[in-house]
Amino acid sequence: MSHPSTVSLDPIDGPTVEVIEALRDWLDGGADPLVIATSGSTGEPKHVVLPREAVLASAHATHRRLGGPGQWLLALPVTGIAGVQVVVRSLLAGFEPVLRDDFASFAEAWQSMGARRTYASLVPTQLHRMASAGTLAQLAGLDALLIGGASVDPGLLEQARGAGVHVVRTYGMSETCGGCVYDGVPLEGVYVDIDPTGQILLGGDVLFTGYRDQQATARVMRDGWLCTGDLGYIDNGRLEVTGRADDVVVSGGINVPTASVRDAVRQLDGVRQVEVLGVPDAEWGSKVVAFIVPRDAVCLDGLRLDQVRDAVEEDGLPRQWAPQSVVLCDAFPLLDGGKIDRQALMSQAGRDF
Repeated sequence: MSHPSTVSLDPIDGPTVEVIEALRDWLDGGADPLVIATSGSTGEPKHVVLPREAVLASAHATHRRLGGPGQWLLALPVTGIAGVQVVVRSLLAGFEPVLRDDFASFAEAWQSMGARRTYASLVPTQLHRMASAGTLAQLAGLDALLIGGASVDPGLLEQARGAGVHVVRTYGMSETCGGCVYDGVPLEGVYVDIDPTGQILLGGDVLFTGYRDQQATARVMRDGWLCTGDLGYIDNGRLEVTGRADDVVVSGGINVPTASVRDAVRQLDGVRQVEVLGVPDAEWGSKVVAFIVPRDAVCLDGLRLDQVRDAVEEDGLPRQWAPQSVVLCDAFPLLDGGKIDRQALMSQAGRDF
């Protein structure tokens, strides 16, 4: 296969249209694995090696779960696994992926789709923006909208479903060829287990070969299982993800699970988005900081530190877990895949304190 010099599948990089053409050639007979370069929210770079069999297993399992092959709307970067899978699924189904950027709105993009079944994949931030703009109903014509890549506000999901959108929550990562658990239920060929510490383990047909760094691979693989670093439990056959194993801040000798604090603060009126992080502090070791994007300027008075701290206690959590500082943001910095850039937030905290 020959491609323009600006395109690479190892790692995947290049202009969107040219990457799509490279993936088309790869599907037609490429045997080499795809490689995804990820920085992650912590900034640690990795090269994830995905064998052809795993990529195809994921794509076919997705279509079986959703009700059949269809055309996909591409609104994500093709350098990340979610965008790659949108392209792969659409091409496997015999349809060109429709590029959201070619149209003025999602509604126009969807109207241009000619398949009987139509799908799209977004990250929560994109859904937040559409909700703020009052345009969620533009997604109602899709047979399914996959939402993954980060935690999502349950209220936002209810709002989308209330607008007629068929939302499917996905859980997965580059190492599993993208989402591999849909609405808590593993895709066909995917296995889920929970280890004694509460960590989620994933296995099956969709697993990566490893990282280019073999030592990094050894740190996350255990007897054929991928150790995700995420915490969760299985309830009536459905996986519930509760947070990251490393999302525990030790502040003044107290272990503070930031996901629980985030969920409590999220319920405050006037909060559009919230992230809770541990910021290095000379006195506390780490200071619990709530980064908040307000819904609008009118809400600012209701987001004072004392009110944020009260919200944590009112949610039934220990007062000692409450944030010690609040940083108000116009918007959260994002990585290419749509996840919050925690390193950039930490830098902002350093400037504010």
